[in-house]
Parts: sequence; structure tokens; C-alpha cells
Amino acid sequence: MTVRNGQRKYPGGSAVALSEAYDTALLDLDGVVYFAGGAAIPYAVEALGAARAGGMHLAYVTNNALRTPAEVAEHLTELGVSAEAGDVVTSAQAVARLIADDVPAGSRVLVVGGEGLRVALRERGLVPVDSADEDPAAVVQGYGGPGMPWARFAEAAYAVGRGVPWYASNTDLTIPGTRGIGPGNGAAVEVVRIATGHRVEPKVAGKPLPPMHRETVLRTGAERPLVVGDRLDTDIEGAFNGGVDSLLVLTGVTDVAQLLAAVPEHRPTYVAADLRGLLTGQPEVVADGDGGFVCGGWRASVSGGELVLDGASGEGADVMDAVRALCGASWSAADAAPGAGAPDAGKVLALLGV
Repeated sequence: MTVRNGQRKYPGGSAVALSEAYDTALLDLDGVVYFAGGAAIPYAVEALGAARAGGMHLAYVTNNALRTPAEVAEHLTELGVSAEAGDVVTSAQAVARLIADDVPAGSRVLVVGGEGLRVALRERGLVPVDSADEDPAAVVQGYGGPGMPWARFAEAAYAVGRGVPWYASNTDLTIPGTRGIGPGNGAAVEVVRIATGHRVEPKVAGKPLPPMHRETVLRTGAERPLVVGDRLDTDIEGAFNGGVDSLLVLTGVTDVAQLLAAVPEHRPTYVAADLRGLLTGQPEVVADGDGGFVCGGWRASVSGGELVLDGASGEGADVMDAVRALCGASWSAADAAPGAGAPDAGKVLALLGV
């Protein structure tokens, strides 16, 4: 890992497999282990099985508060991934702990969300209720699925408008589904915010904020955790906020163009095409002293505001090494000229076909 003044200049390297260098993988689910429709992403099941067999602890960390940990574990098991409820950490659990830290045990909490949120609240000795007239000590919102009745948002607005403390499992504006991108819990939070005149803000637990990282570490006991995700603004930023290393896999939301344009808090420690990256080391990216960055035979630089790539080609050339070198050139150029944005990557990405 190479960091200067708190900013990552280029991806880090590891002489040993990441599954050996870190004791626990904190894995996102959608876009990392399975697709939005629930089917396993290629190589995910086999890679996770090999990492686990090698001694790495696997924890599945999700901002989706709808399903219970037991339901998530059951889905993973159906896919062929060995998992138990205790291996799953949700934003519902993180926000329930946040509320329990603020209100007395046995307090009523008005719930706008699904069963995952209710189970997490009961685990913390809190009592889920459905009406603003039941004297709740807190209001909590979590993703409740596309069938969430409009009346539930009204109950939240009534309570928040009366001054009841407000919490949210997460504020992801969107959530992927089989038919496309739909509104997430963040959109539901905005409904209540608008209805109450924008006078208050909820306390938020989910990625990328510290309560989610705290919940994950407490539940897993991780000493050398590696965050594994597909989103820069939740998974990778969450690792940055928690002060731990991260692996971005390119099987979900983030594409190479977005990676090259990443701001410092969105820059992963490592980059891999998919979860097989857990089972290998990572090559070093080396600054050559002449404005270029070298990785695996590729050299990336910036000329005239555009990224330029030279070197390895043909059979055996690893495109991911090219991506790593390009990260070094792009991130360093962006940091050297704040406000100018990332260099133009259009030509080089077309050349690579990514």
C-alpha cells in the first residue's frame, strides 16, 4: 500500500495471496457474491470455498436491512457458499446497536422497514411498534421492499415531526433488482425528510459510515480485515473511514472508467476482476521516476491530459495489470492538479476493451 498525505497514489501490492495476508474478508453481497437476481457471480462460489478452506474467515456485510441474517445465510448456502447466520452482518444490526446505545432497554421503536429490522431490534432488547401514537422512543427506517405501504412513511413523518429521534439503516438512494435499478432506503428517507420540512437529519448506521464498520468488527473479531466490494461510495469509502484495506472487484456497479476517476476516499488498496483475486497476491505498481507507472510489463502515463498505455500485449498479458498501472497514472495526475479532474481515459479504455 502506498499512501502519501493520507491519499492513495496507486494500488498496493502483496507478495502473498490476500487470503493469507488478511484474517477476515468483509464481503459485500450484491455485485460481489451474487447478481441482483440472486444467481452466483462466476468464480465466486469456488473462490470463497478455497479462501475459507485456507483459513480465512468470511463475513458477509450488507446495507440491505430487509432480510434477516438467517435468510441471507440460507440463500448463500443454496448457492453453494458455506454460511451461517452468524457470518452475516446487516445494516439493520448496526442501526439497532446505535439506537440501543441511545435509549433505555425495552424502549418502543417505530419501524418503517422489513423483518430484518424487527429481528435486529429485538436482539438489542427493543420493542418494534407500528404507530407514532404508541409513544416510540425512536423511529428507524430500513429498506422494506417495493411493497412498502405509503402509510408507513406517514407514521414516520408524524413521529419525527413530534421530535422523536430518527435513525436510518442506510441511505443508499438506489437498489439493484431483476428489472433494473429501483429506489432504495435513501429515497424513502428523503420522503420523510421532505414531509417534515428538512428540519432534522437521521442518524445513519450503514456503509460507508463508522457504525457499520464497528458492528462488523465486533461481530467477527477481525484483527486484519479486508473489505471486499464493488461500490466505491459504500464499500471502498467504508474501508477508508474504518482505516482498513480494501479489494475492489469489477463484477458489479463500478467500472474501470469510474475507478480511474476515483477521489482519494474511493481508491481501493487492491483491484481484481472478480473474487479469484482473494486467492492470489497483487503485483506492485512502481513509479518509474519519469512520470510513468509500471505494473506487469505495462506502463501508464499522462500526456496532453490523456492517459497513455504502453508495453505488454498479446497472449498472457494481464489486462488487470494495465488497469493497476492506469490507476497510478490517473490518481497521481488528479492529485497533482486539484480541480482539474481525472485525465481522459476514453482512448486507452477502448484499446483495452474494458
